[in-house]
Amino acid sequence: MTKGILGRKIGMTQLFSDNGELTPVTVIQAEPNVVLQKRTIENDGYEALQIGFADKKGSRTNKAEKGHAEKANTAPKRCVREIRTANLDEYEVGQEISVEVFQTGDKIDVTGTTKGKGFQGAIKRHNQHRGPMSHGSHYHRGPGSMGPIDASRVFKGKKLPGQMGSEQVTIQNLEIVNVDAEKNLLLIKGNVPGAKKSYVKITSTIKAK
Repeated sequence: MTKGILGRKIGMTQLFSDNGELTPVTVIQAEPNVVLQKRTIENDGYEALQIGFADKKGSRTNKAEKGHAEKANTAPKRCVREIRTANLDEYEVGQEISVEVFQTGDKIDVTGTTKGKGFQGAIKRHNQHRGPMSHGSHYHRGPGSMGPIDASRVFKGKKLPGQMGSEQVTIQNLEIVNVDAEKNLLLIKGNVPGAKKSYVKITSTIKAK
């Protein structure tokens, strides 16, 4: 069954093995999460575990959020997510989940919101090639032909300039290099989506090799 925890991306660093091999790692701070609710087929039509991370200021909290958190004897949380395939029998409402649910070497999937890049052209957004930059060329960094002869319209799905980033992305089959239970830290091999201080969801991988 799927295990999961919420955390905050701190940044990246490097680890060196005994033989001098360098490993880039992402540091995730995962203070104990709290089980806020257990979704059941009888009540909700599906099974899931709702967990929360990082306390929310009282001035930014409404009555519904306060009442929901009080059922779990905890403070309202800034980041609330659900884990769909968790074993509900292993958890109780109000229970804390620490980084110790994972071990060194575990394969995981990390979900986060990518950095927002604003409005970008087709070259940066879709990795398209530019045209010749010499004086005789009338095509430099444009999006290319739109289908002007036969279709006389722009097809749906045409790769054009537009908003780039700020979307939910999941990177699969990452590896946990180290688990620091005292400091509530997870060290993950490679990079994960999101800017520093952004929230991420870490679950055991669904495509284990």
